Amino acid sequence: MGTGQDHEYAVLGGFNRSRVGRYLFAVAATLSTAAVSALAVVTALLHKYGLSEGVPHVLLSVVSVGMIYLGLYWVFDRFAWRLPIVGSLLRVPDISGEWSVEGQTLNADKSPSFTWSGTIIIRQSWDKIRLRQTTAQSGSDSVAAALQWDDIDGCRLLYHYRNDPNLNEKDLYPHHGFGELTFAKDRQSARGEYFNGRGRNTFGLMTLTRLKR
Repeated sequence: MGTGQDHEYAVLGGFNRSRVGRYLFAVAATLSTAAVSALAVVTALLHKYGLSEGVPHVLLSVVSVGMIYLGLYWVFDRFAWRLPIVGSLLRVPDISGEWSVEGQTLNADKSPSFTWSGTIIIRQSWDKIRLRQTTAQSGSDSVAAALQWDDIDGCRLLYHYRNDPNLNEKDLYPHHGFGELTFAKDRQSARGEYFNGRGRNTFGLMTLTRLKR
């Protein structure tokens, strides 16, 4: 069973995330102007009928700005950045989904050693990501990652993971490793490589094929 959590990831060559937050706040402030005007009318009506006690107009205004910003950020974080035109402008690719993975472990002289297969689930939002890989022998969870936009080769994912073997795998031990995947421009497949340390000391190649989003 996986014990990993969603974690922040770096974006190399993409749009500065802090600027996105500032732009969203500017939009929220603009929208709140209209909301404040509407609130002023509502407050006046409440006051007219003696219902405005304990509901200061300033408090209503602050709640309006905060709610608009939180709402905009939630929509952006969950949905808007995934739109192809938005993702292209921000240079942050959406690679979330379920993938089948075929691996080829190599010997020190780079000759084939053995093959393995499994699935990788990538859960991604605007500011967080998690990779969960499972095979018949073990499960791996990412602990750090970075996405790099590449106009020529497609996007590249670099990640550090922790592998935990199944309890019945007596000859396997927990270890850390690193992977690098290059995703095709249509984001339906990926190719890459990995290497392990701290108890495994193996390396090899991986091929991913999208199963579903």
